[in-house]
Amino acid sequence: MRYAVLGTGIVGRTIATKLASLGHEVAIGTRDPQSTLARTEPDGMGNPPFAVWHADHTDVQLKPFAEAAAFGETVVNTTAGGAALAALDAAGRTNLVGKVIIDIANPLDFSAGMPPTLDPVNTDSLGEQIQRDFPDAKVVKTLNTMSCPVMVEPARVAGPHNVFVSGEDTGAKKQVTELLVSFGWPESSVIDLGGIETARGTEMVLPIWLRLMGTLGHTDFNFHVQGAR
Repeated sequence: MRYAVLGTGIVGRTIATKLASLGHEVAIGTRDPQSTLARTEPDGMGNPPFAVWHADHTDVQLKPFAEAAAFGETVVNTTAGGAALAALDAAGRTNLVGKVIIDIANPLDFSAGMPPTLDPVNTDSLGEQIQRDFPDAKVVKTLNTMSCPVMVEPARVAGPHNVFVSGEDTGAKKQVTELLVSFGWPESSVIDLGGIETARGTEMVLPIWLRLMGTLGHTDFNFHVQGAR
């Protein structure tokens, strides 16, 4: 399958690497490929500039948002939460019609410093905003409750643990579940929470996740719902 991964940060790179390793054709979307490749400084988390990563992953194409979205049969949103709607708009509405959008982003608000808060929260979610703004697409929220290494290598966390899916379209959630299984998630670990409004709950996991990261000093952990199956 052809995937468009929107976002050049560490989450986008991690997902693109995994998809390519599984034999999928992958294009990463960015606003301006030349500017993206010209950056020489590490990002805010200390990750190397995109060009360094891309030199080792030449099988992954780099395209403007619209070209990437046109290329992809499925679109993966890994942009920063506050930039997600603008990035998807730049991807082109006609390029998203009928496609599954896998939304991995969280609506983190850093305006008051660290730790970030969420915007929207409680009565809305980023997943819902995307589905409202792109009603002809099939939005599935998943993988946003863990670090990106765990997303693509769940065995990093010992024992059983869970990944959630939220979305309105049953077929889209089945497709995403199959992708998660190919990432290494046991199908029994995937919990379908229901419609896209349930993304409010998974996005609101982030405050406790951030505090666990601070307490544990690492990100190789996840949530296990005892008695889920």
